[in-house]
Amino acid sequence: MSNRKHTIRSRFNRSAAGSYDIHDRVQRMMADRVIQSIQRSKNEGDTEQLDILEIGCGTGGLTEILCNEWSWLSMTALDIAPAMIEVAEQRVLSSIKNHVGYSNRQPNRLRFHHADVEMWASDARNGSFDLIVSNACFQWLSNPGQTLCHLRRMLRAGGLLVFTTFGPDTFYELHKAFDEAYRISGIEPQRHGLSFQSTGQWENLLEEAGFSDIQYECSIHNEKHSTARDFLLSVKAMGASTSEAATICGLSSRRLFANMYKEYEARFSIEGGVAATYDLLLFQACASQ
Repeated sequence: MSNRKHTIRSRFNRSAAGSYDIHDRVQRMMADRVIQSIQRSKNEGDTEQLDILEIGCGTGGLTEILCNEWSWLSMTALDIAPAMIEVAEQRVLSSIKNHVGYSNRQPNRLRFHHADVEMWASDARNGSFDLIVSNACFQWLSNPGQTLCHLRRMLRAGGLLVFTTFGPDTFYELHKAFDEAYRISGIEPQRHGLSFQSTGQWENLLEEAGFSDIQYECSIHNEKHSTARDFLLSVKAMGASTSEAATICGLSSRRLFANMYKEYEARFSIEGGVAATYDLLLFQACASQ
């Protein structure tokens, strides 16, 4: 496992203990959009015998909804962080036991695996799933084009891939504030946080992987936080903090962040706090007959 993947796993392991579920408002909203997309494409009869793969199940929010929505599905859920898998499994099994009609369900058809999908998918069987879903995960892929090729191979004819991720305008305010903080210090700005693919880039990758009937939705969602520092702390609490910026000799991180906080709050204050933009993308694509 690469150093980058090891860092991602470690951060999400820490957040699985409770802080992730406290701060996952946007992810819950995105999970609802995944469900709505599936419901628009498949009726109840279609979904009775679904074999589903979920990539990046996290603490099991989407997994729980899927299992309670369609009782006879067969679900395989993956996550790179073992602590996330443990929480998800406990959550989902507890939920379906308390759900009406539990006696007709088959919890043994739920499988949770600690795995990096980019490695796991390369050995997965052809045509083994009817539906592949992922919520707020694909932005972490190191090689999304190759991974999409594997996912296309794993889908049966007519199968669907449905996923949400974040677009380029996500954390717009943060990036603008960092740019100005670097300029104040006389240094060329660097990127803090992930770089996100555009809808056009994802569409090209899906086409190159062999998907058809590609549909997408994009929307801007704004969250409010008390301060810029509170916003960053909430991102860190979810395990989603990362940076592409290199350490620069002569520029202390304390001074950089102090200037960034000042700029953020000067430019992006709203009533009661500061704004944080989320650029939300939903994709649905079909494995052709």
